[in-house]
Amino acid sequence: MSAFNLLHLVTKSQPVALQACGLPSGSRREKKNYKVTFSHEELRKRLTPLQYHVTQEKGTESAFEGEYTYNKAHGIYKCVVCGSPLFKSETKFDSNSGWPSFYDVINSDTITCTDDYSFGMHRVETSCTQCGAHLGHIFDDGPRPTGKRY
Repeated sequence: MSAFNLLHLVTKSQPVALQACGLPSGSRREKKNYKVTFSHEELRKRLTPLQYHVTQEKGTESAFEGEYTYNKAHGIYKCVVCGSPLFKSETKFDSNSGWPSFYDVINSDTITCTDDYSFGMHRVETSCTQCGAHLGHIFDDGPRPTGKRY
């Protein structure tokens, strides 16, 4: 084992298990035919450039700048692409990460989790089960009762 691999193994935090999203650990759910579909042209007209970049190109908005980062209103957070309910405001918490954070989803079937090996690391990507929109990643540093941060 090279020094880099050993250091990487020792210092790298373990990724969240896929079972956090209702999947058996080590499995991967891929879905190419979504229940709700839109053409890229329609989405470019309907979404802001940032919304399109995040949801369709797996981009990231700047930390601490999103309109929902400090939002405290009660209600349901829905997918910006298809309107599927994803999170309840009661599960929103301040993670000091700069992005809206939730410790639980409305229903485990609303989020699809897949392994993401981009940028030389392993993370678990979350996307909308209905339309495939990229939502972000899930981490194991959230509060009780789940210990998760979406």
